[in-house]
Amino acid sequence: MSASGSGAGDSGAGGDGPQTVRLDVWLWSARLMPTRSAATAACRGGHVRRNGEPVKAAQKIVVGDELRVRSPGREKIVVVTRILTKRVGAPIARECYEDHSPEPAPQLAAAPPRRERGTGRPTKRERRQFERLRGRELPPSPLDER
Repeated sequence: MSASGSGAGDSGAGGDGPQTVRLDVWLWSARLMPTRSAATAACRGGHVRRNGEPVKAAQKIVVGDELRVRSPGREKIVVVTRILTKRVGAPIARECYEDHSPEPAPQLAAAPPRRERGTGRPTKRERRQFERLRGRELPPSPLDER
């Protein structure tokens, strides 16, 4: 124990904590990943990059590192501003990094047409019209000319 009475490595959201920490621990502590094992799996799968380079979960990160974390549908770009070794609340976690992520892409403006509820299964003719409308055109059928 040190003179201040706190144990070594006892920095959750404290001020003078360690200078480096494992990447998977920081991702979990900063609430960018739900579990440490999910953070480790993301690193192993190549979904996490530090300063543009793929990283392993056990590599150490320092203040100022840029992390790119890919998740389904978007990429989160953060710059580490504070080292965490323990999981903290969401408001404190947001103060430990600067988020430079681009805005998510807007969803499609027009939804595909839907059938009215209770009209049953589409007929072959209606199904072919839907396919043509969606751009997946099939060869014309003699039934379509009726």
